[in-house]
Order: sequence, then C-alpha cells, then structure tokens
Amino acid sequence: MAFAGIKDCAAIENEMPWADRDIPVTLYQLLSETAAKHPNNNAISFQLLSGPTDKAETLTWSGLKDKVTQAANLFRSLGVGEKDVVAYVLPNSNETAIALMGAAVAGIANPINPLLEPEQIASILRETNAKVVVTLKPFPKTDVASKVAEAVRHAPNVNAVLEVDLNRYLTPPKSWIVPLVRPKLEGKEHLAHADYKNFNKEMSKQPTTLSFADSTEDRVACYFHTGGTTGMPKVAQHKYSGMIYNGWLGKELLMGVGDNIICPLPMFHVLACQAILTSAVAGGAHVVFPTPQGYRGDGVFDNFWKLVERWKITFIITVPTAISATMQRPVDADISSIKLAFSGSAPLPMELFRRFEETTGVEIVEGYGLTEATCLVSFNPTDGEKKIGSIGVPLPYTDVKIYNDTADGPVEAAVDEIGEICVSNPGVVAGHTYTEEAKNRDLYHNEKYLRTGDLGRFDADGYLWITGRAKDLIIRGGHNIDPAEIEEALLGHEAVAFAGAIGQPDEYAGEVPCVYVELMDGASVTTEELMKYCDVHIHERAAQPKHLTILPELPKTAVGKVFKPDLRKDAITRVYNIALEKGEVAARVVSVVDDKKRGLVAQLDANGTSDEDVSKILGDYTRPWEWAA
Repeated sequence: MAFAGIKDCAAIENEMPWADRDIPVTLYQLLSETAAKHPNNNAISFQLLSGPTDKAETLTWSGLKDKVTQAANLFRSLGVGEKDVVAYVLPNSNETAIALMGAAVAGIANPINPLLEPEQIASILRETNAKVVVTLKPFPKTDVASKVAEAVRHAPNVNAVLEVDLNRYLTPPKSWIVPLVRPKLEGKEHLAHADYKNFNKEMSKQPTTLSFADSTEDRVACYFHTGGTTGMPKVAQHKYSGMIYNGWLGKELLMGVGDNIICPLPMFHVLACQAILTSAVAGGAHVVFPTPQGYRGDGVFDNFWKLVERWKITFIITVPTAISATMQRPVDADISSIKLAFSGSAPLPMELFRRFEETTGVEIVEGYGLTEATCLVSFNPTDGEKKIGSIGVPLPYTDVKIYNDTADGPVEAAVDEIGEICVSNPGVVAGHTYTEEAKNRDLYHNEKYLRTGDLGRFDADGYLWITGRAKDLIIRGGHNIDPAEIEEALLGHEAVAFAGAIGQPDEYAGEVPCVYVELMDGASVTTEELMKYCDVHIHERAAQPKHLTILPELPKTAVGKVFKPDLRKDAITRVYNIALEKGEVAARVVSVVDDKKRGLVAQLDANGTSDEDVSKILGDYTRPWEWAA
C-alpha cells in the first residue's frame, strides 16, 4: 500500500476502526496463516561468519513454523504455562528467532541483552520469575555461557537451561577444532535447581503439531527490559495485539512477499523483534541475520555490500552508527536490489544522511519507536516527502500528542511548540506498561497517552521532531544508559559531593556518557583517579564515562538538584571545539542556546571559515549549529 503521508494514514484509518480489522488474535495464528500461504518461501536465514560465500542456514515458512511449534511444545513440557516466562540470553541465530516465537506461543518470551553482566542478567531473571533460560553452549571468543551460569545461580526459579551450540553452523576443519578449544563451563554442576539440556536435541523430540491449545484471546506474550544498568530494571509488557499491530504496519507500509531484509540488529531489541521479525511473519518477507553479533560481528562492515548482493536485499535495517561505518567502506557490489534503508534507535546526523544517499543512491527512512509502545510510532513516508532530521508522521491508528504539564493538568502544545511526546496506539498497554505497577504511576496523560519522556514538536505539515529528552537517559548507539548508575557509583567515592552524568555528542554513537563532579570541601582527587574508580565501580561497559570534568561547583536548581542543561551546553562546546581544532578549522563555538524548535543549538564564530568547512567537521553530530549573530 502506498504511504505518501498523513492523508494516506487517514485513509487507512477511515476504512474501518482497528478493532474491526480481520487480523489474527495470536502470534501462532499469524505464523500459521503465512506458513499456509507461502510454505516454501524463505522465512529466515543466518550465517555464523560474514563472508559472502560462507555457510548459511535458511528456514522456509513451513520449516520455521515446525521449529516454533516444537519449541513451544518443549517449553510446555518443562512446565511453562501462559503466564510463565522463558528467557533467552543469546546472540543472533536461527535458534534465537525460534526461541522468541516459541516462548511467546507457550508462555511469555523474555529477551535479555547478552552484553549485560551476570548480576544484571540475574536481576532480570528474578524480576520476571523466568522458569527456563535458552542460552549458548560454551563457544570460543564469547563469555555468554559463563555469565548465564553465574546468573542462574542467583535465579532460583529457573528449572532448566537449554543450550544452543553454534558449532553446527561451521564447516570442517573449523567445526572439528571448536570441541578441542571450547571453554570449560565452571559451576554448572553446582546448579541443583536447573537442568542443562541441548536445545536442538530436546526440540527434535517434540511433535510438529501443537500439543496444547493455542491461546484464544489477547494476552501478554513478551517482556522486554528497558535497561538493566541498575539493580532493578524496568520490564515492559507486550501483548499479542501490540506485536500483531507492528507486524500489520510492516506488511501494509513496508515489506511483503519477495522482499529480503538484512537485519544485523540484536534480537533482544524491539526493533529487530517486533518491527522487523513480526513484520516478516505478517507479510511473508525473508529476514537475513548475518553473524551472531550482527553489525558488531567480525567482517560484517567489510562484507556488508557483498552480503546485500548475495541475498538480493531489498530493505536494509540500520542505525546511525552502522551507517557511519558502512560509509567508510567502498560500495563494492551490486546493490541495485535495495528499495529503502530504514534507520531507527537514535537521531541521524544530516551530513551522514546526505552522504549515504549520495554514495548508494538509496533513500533512508527515519523512524521512531520505543520499547514501552511495543515499538513503532512514526516514520517518514516511504512514498512521500522525507524531512531530514524528522521522525516522520504518526502511523495509522497511532495517536501522538505533544503535552505540557500545567497546574490545571496537561495542555496540548501548539504547532512548533515543544512538549513531551505522548503516544496512544494498539502497542501501548495503557495502565500496565511495566510489570511493576508502581512504575506505571504518572506514566500516562488522560489514562491512555503513554508519556515517552522524549521532548518534541509537530511542524505545520504534521511531521514530528525530537528536540531533547525530559528523561535523563543517555542513548549510546541506540543503547539506553541510566545516568543514575554513573552518578551513584561516583557518589560512593569519599571525595565526591555531587555528580551529574549526561550524554556528550559523539560522531559515531550519537552520544556517549560523560560526567561532571563537585568535590567535598577540602577534598583532593585527580580526574585520572576518578576515572579509574569508575572502571571498578561501574559494571556496564557501555556506561563507562568517556570524559570526566571536576568543577568548583555544579550548576543546581533552587532545590539543590544538579541542573543538567548547563552541563549539556558545556559538553557540546567542548566536544565541537575539539573536533574543529583537530580538523584545522578556525571556527569556534562561543555559546549554546536552547532553540524553541531545535533544542540545544551551538552558535559559532566563523573566524574566516565557511559553512562547508564547518559542515565537514560537525555534520556527523546530531546537535545542530549556526553562526553567532
């Protein structure tokens, strides 16, 4: 279906209310319908190594349905009911997709980021009361198995651990070598409460017809954690209805039979799971997952365009950091099959947007979604005007409001007025977004609009723009980092009185953590000593600050809270001026202003330089700049 803008969205909605659409109720019904229509079409493919001729495994839709059915039957045999949780701590593989869907059919699927530390994984397992965990069998160059074993020791509700052996994706002689060098898994013999079994072997014992009755109505099917950087992660609930809504959007507006999507994003993230995989299930498209680490995998960027040619890719699913990396490699293959590239998770710098389109001839569609809304909220029209820097228009059946709090309650913002982005759609579980009810308090306006914590505005054409965040999350390459973890760690140092962590601009990751500290009266400590302290006391690697500044006094509000907008202005000034100096451009940031439409904007003195000189340096950053008056 053509999607040229707001009029097309309105036309779709005017056809009938969402509740009247003839769509499946459950994920298994959706998968069964597609498998019946396109049994021999390719569904998912995975290759362990990144080479364009390396071994790959492809499952057809009938084959995938059989595997998902067997997985669901296996989970039920291990005591998993509709309200029980199957967690998986896995890099990408065909088994990861099977575990996700099988768990959502049998009970509740709980994807967990395998890059988290054992105590964080354990915290999520306890939070969700997971009964079964699917994870890796020990494999060279990964510590996932050992981390999960340690986590399971501290999660007494887990009664079974199912292992996936990636060695089956290798060919000789590499497949012969792995058993000889496979790391030993210490400690699992002490786990009396959890049996270790081989996932594929146990699955193969199950029938390919469902051994229990599928759900007959909508229910919670997935838990996605939103952080894990602190001891108590927030766990968002996704219902079948939200998953199927995301799948329906993908099918109606983006992809369908005959499309091949390359998705090197991790399958613990909602974009890969709910927006891409579920869309493929709905529309019968084919998804390719290259390497367990996706974009982080060895050789993926070097081979990216050759992989596009190999699989005749029509849609690229990407993020700004990956676009930046691909632009550092030549386009060395036939990429004429590509229709569009879809970018999400973080704002895309304007210069990077233009460079990609000029180099590849492929248009980028920027979009917006969030874990708490099951995923998709808006994106730029595939067949209409794409406004660079905008996150597009709200999708059919998605109602977005820009609200500002007043003494009389929330008031809707005018055109171009900044406020908090609030969302209502079939993916929002109004009133029950998080598993922990206390975390749902004050999360909605008018009992239906989810408060995203993102600041934004609508322009006169109805396009949505993000201008900042009401919440303090640092988003590093699409990964959410809670600044409280950095601040609390530093406040444990005897010399530190106050700490304020923010995201500073980064040309590759969008932003990275940095922190400002104020010392106790009379205390003496160096920046280097505090950075070493962070290395020890901040457990998540992504949360390690890239820069630390000691100030005589941190800016504070009237009630003594650290005033972070001033810190963000200082960070923009520092980072931009360092970049300009390094690039031998004489222009310098002299101030940072809070613009009504664009958020924080760096103002520069030209010092004899041109727009082009500065754009070459600052075009890779997401924060805008302009000449000082």
